[in-house]
Amino acid sequence: SGLLIVFTALDAFLFYIGWEAALIPIYFICAIWGGKDRIKVNMKFFVYTIAGSLFMLLGIIYLYLQNPADNFDIQAFYNLSLDSTQQSWVFWAFFIAFAIKMPIFPFHTWQPSTYTEAPAVGTMLLSGIMLKMGIYGVIRWLLPIAPAGLQEWGHTAIILSVIGIVYASVIAFTQKDAKRLVAYSSIAHVGLISAGIFALNTQGLQGAMIQMLSHGINVVGLFFVLDIISSRLKTNRIAELGGIAKQAPLLAITSLIIVLGTVALPGTNGFIGEFLLLMGVYQYNIWLAVFAGLTIIFGAVYMFRMYQSIMLGKTNDLTIGFTDIVGSEKIVLYIICALIVALGVYPKPLLQLSEASVQHLIEQVTQKLTSVN
Repeated sequence: SGLLIVFTALDAFLFYIGWEAALIPIYFICAIWGGKDRIKVNMKFFVYTIAGSLFMLLGIIYLYLQNPADNFDIQAFYNLSLDSTQQSWVFWAFFIAFAIKMPIFPFHTWQPSTYTEAPAVGTMLLSGIMLKMGIYGVIRWLLPIAPAGLQEWGHTAIILSVIGIVYASVIAFTQKDAKRLVAYSSIAHVGLISAGIFALNTQGLQGAMIQMLSHGINVVGLFFVLDIISSRLKTNRIAELGGIAKQAPLLAITSLIIVLGTVALPGTNGFIGEFLLLMGVYQYNIWLAVFAGLTIIFGAVYMFRMYQSIMLGKTNDLTIGFTDIVGSEKIVLYIICALIVALGVYPKPLLQLSEASVQHLIEQVTQKLTSVN
């Protein structure tokens, strides 16, 4: 219900209530069914999120006090005549909350350990849906309310996003645990989405909207595969695995399709979103686009290396008895793979669906910037 409120609320206070309410179930899921370090990790996640939410609450209260209509209506907030200094303050109040939830560098430190310690359902909720709350918040609330703040501080946000891309990609190379590797991969991909949004052009915003969906599909698929492996072998350590493809060919094939979508191979769902995002960042700054493009190159290397280590190679004493996917596991993975291929081969509906919204948002932001300047 909290997530439903966040994605449908047209009232800022209701949005805040949904934002906080969405934290409650994931907190208890991780606290009850998480790993051995779940209490410490869960507390870190809780403190990070609450701290960010307090900044957003202060921003909402400030906007309410500036609103002559004395309400929290989103349209009234859009129409407020705030000067550039006021918008800069509001920008940071909302940006910190959204940056923690996405997360982007340097607000990301809660994520890898939380993803590792959370049970499968918790990890999939966090990565597939909850981090999209931050991306949605930036597009729906931050950009239209504080475009002058974006104009002043957007470059800083893009630089932080690109630093996060490079940092997370490099750290992913060193990971021994597959869940932590995917967690850092997620930070890199979200960094690219963030950079595309703050570039504030048609390609960047459209790519961000499409990639929100594609990333959700792909990362849920990756964590679902890792949960299947963990439930059978009680480990996600890459060095302890190997040769699973010989024992479970269906799992190996579906996993490969998910990995291909994750590394944005043409013909998969990840390609069109990342291509548009890179185009958007390129229009903003060519050198930032070069560094942002590292997420694709590095991502392909560490993802294929992980796949090779887990699925290929020699079967060992641990994986010799591995059984292939059955029943509901097949259904879930087949649906995910079908979406990856379908959205990659025929992305036109997504492009058409997002185009009008993006154009309206850019016009809205441009008009407000004109009135401020």
